[in-house]
Amino acid sequence: MIKILFVCHGNICRSPMAEFVMQHLVVQRGLAEQFEIASAATSTEEIGNGIHRGTREKLTQAGIPWSNDKKARQMKQADYMAYDYLIGMDQNNIRNMKRICGEDADKKIHLLLEYANVSGDIADPWYTGNFDQTYKDVLQGCTALLQYILNNNQKQLIP
Repeated sequence: MIKILFVCHGNICRSPMAEFVMQHLVVQRGLAEQFEIASAATSTEEIGNGIHRGTREKLTQAGIPWSNDKKARQMKQADYMAYDYLIGMDQNNIRNMKRICGEDADKKIHLLLEYANVSGDIADPWYTGNFDQTYKDVLQGCTALLQYILNNNQKQLIP
């Protein structure tokens, strides 16, 4: 099983958007049973809160299922061993993920857009208000990440 943890600052906008987009992509490929996909925050600010209204609206508009049961949680050091991929949305997330986990000896921590060969961060719509652009970037990153995983785990993943 391939385990992915998407991480942003509060776990109410970008990382849950990436979680549900990636879940949708693997379902479309018939691979849902072979993936565990979750999301978390680097901060404690939103712990226990649900997905931001703008993220819910954008996912609904895009036809991507999401769950009201999703509540923000903080990333833990144990997540480093539990997940194969720890994917941050911006450089601040990466810095804080390494602070939480310690050294990234297994090279599991990456920016989402790295997989799309795009330098830069996924802007936080909490500040920008632009959920459309965030969705576009998340979809691009998740699509590229899934392709990377499929290319590098061909023997393991069979639809």
